[in-house]
Amino acid sequence: MPQETPPHATDRLDDDDYPAYTMGRAAEMIGATPGFLRAIGEARLITPLRSEGGHRRYSRYQLRIAARARELVDSGTPVDAACRIVILEDQLEEALRLNEALRLPADGRSGTDS
Repeated sequence: MPQETPPHATDRLDDDDYPAYTMGRAAEMIGATPGFLRAIGEARLITPLRSEGGHRRYSRYQLRIAARARELVDSGTPVDAACRIVILEDQLEEALRLNEALRLPADGRSGTDS
């Protein structure tokens, strides 16, 4: 009987939070420099995980956030301000998502509250 690949090994390929990218590759993917990634890390926009050797590793989710910050910086926004804007945008998106999720069950009821 052939040995099966553990399910978690292939699941990581689709996991947005899996830290699959080195700093160099991450910077290349978003068109930035490793220094930019360090700067947004110091501003606490993203916190890369560390490999066993101590190297920074980034997830796809973190790269999307970094790319948004890069767009703002490229348009003239200071790094610290860009990081704050991205954090606020992310918080707003989450609040709207939660609000919508809470509203759906109430809208779907056939109660007599009308």
